[in-house]
Amino acid sequence: MLAGLESADLGWFWECDAKGCLTYLSQSAMSAIGLTSDDLIGRELTEILATGDSDDYDSTSRPLKFRIASRSPISRLNVQVLADKSREVWWEISATPKLDGNGEFAGFYGIARDNTNSLAQSRDSERAAQYDSLTGLANRHRMTRKLGQTLDAFKQSKRSCAIMLLDLDRFKKVNDTLGHPAGDELLKQVAVRIKQLFGDQGEIGRLGGDEFQIMLPDIDDRGELGDLSKRLVQMLSQPYSVGGSRAIIGCSIGIAVAPYDGIEASELVKAADLALYAAKDAGRGTYRFYSSELSRSADWRQRIEDDLRDALSQGQLLVQYQPIVDAKTHMIASLEALLRWEHPERGRVSPAEFVPVAEELGIINEIGEWVLEEVCTQLSNCPPEVRAAINVSPIQFASGKFYAAVDRILTKTGVDPARVELEITESVFVGDLERTLNLFKKLKKRGVRLSLDDFGTGYSSLSYLRDAPFDKIKIDQSFVRGCSVEDNNNSALVCAIVSMANALKMETVAEGIETKDELAMVKGHGATHLQGYLFSGPISIEELITRFENKEFEFKPRGPEKYRAERRTEFRKIGVIHGDSRYNVFLRNLSKTGARIEGMLDVPVGTELVLDLGDGQLAVATVRRSEGFSQGVEFETKLISDGDKGLCTRHRVSPYQIEAAGRPLGALTNSAVTAYTSGGQSMPKAFVEVDISAQGRA
Repeated sequence: MLAGLESADLGWFWECDAKGCLTYLSQSAMSAIGLTSDDLIGRELTEILATGDSDDYDSTSRPLKFRIASRSPISRLNVQVLADKSREVWWEISATPKLDGNGEFAGFYGIARDNTNSLAQSRDSERAAQYDSLTGLANRHRMTRKLGQTLDAFKQSKRSCAIMLLDLDRFKKVNDTLGHPAGDELLKQVAVRIKQLFGDQGEIGRLGGDEFQIMLPDIDDRGELGDLSKRLVQMLSQPYSVGGSRAIIGCSIGIAVAPYDGIEASELVKAADLALYAAKDAGRGTYRFYSSELSRSADWRQRIEDDLRDALSQGQLLVQYQPIVDAKTHMIASLEALLRWEHPERGRVSPAEFVPVAEELGIINEIGEWVLEEVCTQLSNCPPEVRAAINVSPIQFASGKFYAAVDRILTKTGVDPARVELEITESVFVGDLERTLNLFKKLKKRGVRLSLDDFGTGYSSLSYLRDAPFDKIKIDQSFVRGCSVEDNNNSALVCAIVSMANALKMETVAEGIETKDELAMVKGHGATHLQGYLFSGPISIEELITRFENKEFEFKPRGPEKYRAERRTEFRKIGVIHGDSRYNVFLRNLSKTGARIEGMLDVPVGTELVLDLGDGQLAVATVRRSEGFSQGVEFETKLISDGDKGLCTRHRVSPYQIEAAGRPLGALTNSAVTAYTSGGQSMPKAFVEVDISAQGRA
């Protein structure tokens, strides 16, 4: 019967001896791979066949050599035919151990069949289930599985793993204006750029829509992650050519690192998601690291959403003005209107916190119209030569009712349109460029002035300046800040922007001036107007009217002579470790290079301390100034930006080190050091040394 099956080529049979050497193989099987019995009989089976133990789709298979040595039955095992060098051939084999007359193991006998095609189809189906058909990147299912497997394995080896969550900014606008096929093409180009940056450094996936995830094993240096994020934001913000049209988008990035921010996949993804949310709130086109503060911020945002809808109707919104002065005379030339929210319970809420919420809730148009009418009304109480600049949200500008609202408010208030200046950001050029330019022409025909705000910070194109009728370019404060410092290119950038604006017969406003050396630099480069705290912060309309009535039109520069590294004013409790003890102190201000703390008396200059900044962040520092209860300390390793306006350490204390010192393993949702030494208890010296080593010190 078996001979009949062989002759009909309905089945292949094979046999090996106790040593695993092939003793029989059906002739049709040998013919299928183009070999003869002389080529195969007598050779070890593992020289002819091998399991695909390195393949993603059969990664749990034990090697064939192990299966033969175990003398256990083999059932439907996929093996690659190594003997066939001309092509990739796969067989499915099954076998039963055979015994001799004495009951001793004598080898295997079994069956085989060619399953190359069926396995290829299975792999194609498996790939389709694991990879995104549009971009070729891993899909959500595969990324979830890979992240879970990686974190489980890394717990044992105590390794770190970072993930980045990316969300494309203004992608929906491209879809709406250019169509979904163009959106699909854009997503393909985005995937290519991401792969160009990261290469084989990590696993890249598209989770759906315009959301991507990158998994980066063995990276926990937030300085390196921040640099990668900056490069990624810059790369994805470059223009795209889609279906003959030009599209410009951006991206926001949230970053979380295991085991610091989570040791389970769900924890880490939630942390990265909160960081991504924070990056969007910060104005998009940036990145944020996860911190425990973000969990509290998420609750704060929900409360903002609940209260913002009533803020306008209950009279909680108000407008303040920051003067813009003539560069030569320092006389007031115009005012920038700044929206403020005075919450009855929480006090003043920053526009950076509530404006993005207003945009998402769809009430930014209503708020924007109120601001425009309020400013136009208050302008009637100012001298006729004073103009007012009003920031316009890109969403407000894109509204089909924007021009009608401007026209109606100008007519209602009777203000001279030439005294109204609309500040537009470069993001309005994304999408329907023809509509944007037509709207500019209508606004100019109505008599209002146009100003390009935050020039050069993300989406600049000289063609926009050629076609759009701007009256003024505002030089973003990121270029002004530190422009007088050596080895800083900001001065050259300011000079280039001013020269270009002069050639186009446009005014320039250098904003964010805070020191006299910055003032001298921007005036030396020819900026026509100046704005910043060196002259004045935002003030009320009542204070302005009083100044105008008293003929006080000049704003004299008052402030520090020279720029120094930006310091954040703080007031929070932190820990200081010295020797075997931990002390509670207050952090007063913080910069990349140092801090001011209060709470310890007469600490000698030169004393080395470790500052516990929370969330596992330890900064080794040396006391440089000491006056009573106040000390100024210099960090051994500079802090880095957290992607927004905050600062953080490059490295953190690993929960694995905390675990080694006696604490349970878990994410650093709060400072593990603080938890370990709460109440100012004495800390084991070995634990302090382990903590300090996380900063790179032996």
